[in-house]
Amino acid sequence: MVRKFTVKARAFVLVLLSAVLVLGLAACGSDNGSSSGTSDLCSPPGVGSSSAAPTNLDASAQTGEDRYTTANTTPVDQIDVTKLGLITPGKISVGTLSDAPPSICVDSTGTFTGYDNELLKAVAAKLGLDVEFSGTEFAGLLSQVATRRFDVGSSSITTTDERRNTVGFTNGYDFGYFSLVAPTDSSVKGFADLNAGTRIGVVQGTVQDDYVVNTLKLDPVKFPDYNTAYANLKTGQIDAWVAPSQQAEGAIKDGDPTAIVQNTFSLNNFVGWAVAKDNPALADALNSGLDAVIADGTWAKLYADWVPRELPEGWKPGSKATTIPDLPDFAALAAENAGTGDAAAPSSPKGTFEQLGDTFFDWELYRQAIPDLFTTGLPNTLILALISGIVGSVLGMVLAVAGISRTRWLRWPARIYTDIFRGLPAVVIILIIGLGIGPVVKGITGNNPYWLGAAALSLLAAAYIGEIFRSGIQSVEPGQLEAARAIGFSYNQAMTLVVIPQGVRRVLPALMNQFISLIKDSSLIYFLGLLASQRELFAVGRDLNAQTGNLSPLVAAGLFYLALTIPLTHLVNYIDKRLRTGKADKSGTLDPLEQAIVVERG
Repeated sequence: MVRKFTVKARAFVLVLLSAVLVLGLAACGSDNGSSSGTSDLCSPPGVGSSSAAPTNLDASAQTGEDRYTTANTTPVDQIDVTKLGLITPGKISVGTLSDAPPSICVDSTGTFTGYDNELLKAVAAKLGLDVEFSGTEFAGLLSQVATRRFDVGSSSITTTDERRNTVGFTNGYDFGYFSLVAPTDSSVKGFADLNAGTRIGVVQGTVQDDYVVNTLKLDPVKFPDYNTAYANLKTGQIDAWVAPSQQAEGAIKDGDPTAIVQNTFSLNNFVGWAVAKDNPALADALNSGLDAVIADGTWAKLYADWVPRELPEGWKPGSKATTIPDLPDFAALAAENAGTGDAAAPSSPKGTFEQLGDTFFDWELYRQAIPDLFTTGLPNTLILALISGIVGSVLGMVLAVAGISRTRWLRWPARIYTDIFRGLPAVVIILIIGLGIGPVVKGITGNNPYWLGAAALSLLAAAYIGEIFRSGIQSVEPGQLEAARAIGFSYNQAMTLVVIPQGVRRVLPALMNQFISLIKDSSLIYFLGLLASQRELFAVGRDLNAQTGNLSPLVAAGLFYLALTIPLTHLVNYIDKRLRTGKADKSGTLDPLEQAIVVERG
């Protein structure tokens, strides 16, 4: 029975690996065209997607006075770029996101783009500066700007008084409505219909999160990104979703059982780039560059290409002294598009199972995801897991030996270290090391947190591996140590040559489980901000998820994790059996002596 199960398990592993390999070969040998029915959200939609200003505005929307836009700016040719306090002279280091098209995203070539980032490139060009983008999470972006991990935060950041306590902001380059999205058959028809019994989805740390909590006084369901929030709305896990209007409009596909039911805004809270509060020179320079790209028409071209929608009455980008941009008549274009669209019959809503199939099992998107998962995600995941596994094992053994030492000055530090690193969430440890130690060692790391992330994983793993080793060592019978001492071994020799090897052998399965956890925990390094080439499996899958609004790429990334972890589990079981028996498993066969006895008796 055991042998039969083992054969089946190995067959399953082979099938899984073969499936991933076949998908990879098919993907590498095919073009990268978009899946039928799936558009690339991380590309400029053009004026053909123009939209008018929302008419279903919340009656309580505020139109307060703009208190922060500067009266004017210094001409760009008078800006001294050597005095901007940049982390790297001549280069603006930018923290951005990859999951909110068309404003901020990573395209199919692995390039950070979107309206916000393309506009920032144009502003930097006016100043004669280069730009380097790194992906991170919004929850930590403002802190990373405040601590000079990045020079600039570019993420469609709506300026609020609370955020201004952490960072400074440039003048506005965009104005964001945000929308209430609900199922078409829902009783929620506006913000006034939301109550304590409504499950309201928001992305954590956004202005929509702040609006629901502090203005509506409700407790929302918080998600890490827009696509996950919208997927939960479509599957009925939440009742409504509050999101930036452009993300809401881009997420809703033809046939989806959802609609934007109401919008709201505040003129006092425009969208700007975040900079450190103690670096006003950089904010002033960006304001000057923004006025320059507005004056030469670049802003209007990028705006019309990426986010073609009417500006709210009484608001314009840049300083108060800059001219009003010359924009197409988006309202007229939107009316034309609506008139053209009336000729086509509306699509019927998709069924639940069809919706789930489209969301998680779009095979064309699997094919698109495989090449990047192979070439970028897999190597980075393995590098982070192997380095943290090896370093963590060495440090873990030191902690284990110190933890069972007869000297309290070794036991206590080991115990304190283990308690702290096992008690804190992995994300907190990664952020503390990346953002706390990062600025101190940026001369060594080049302000690149990739290796700091590996160090954080190593220190985290050491606490767990140390406890695994300690339990294994202490499980060895005391007689083993006594016997070794009786034949003349010193205490250190007995521990090193007799006790510790036996203890390690006993905990091999637990060690492999920890290594599997490290493979999955490598995805948390993204919180520190990584270049596109440094993304691991989950980040690569999430980027394609953001481009398409479909969760199939994340499932494809999950298959890679399975292809890594399942064989490792069976490998450690095989090694453990060999170490315990001293020979390969030959269940069901007889050795030559037993065979001779059987033949003789026959």
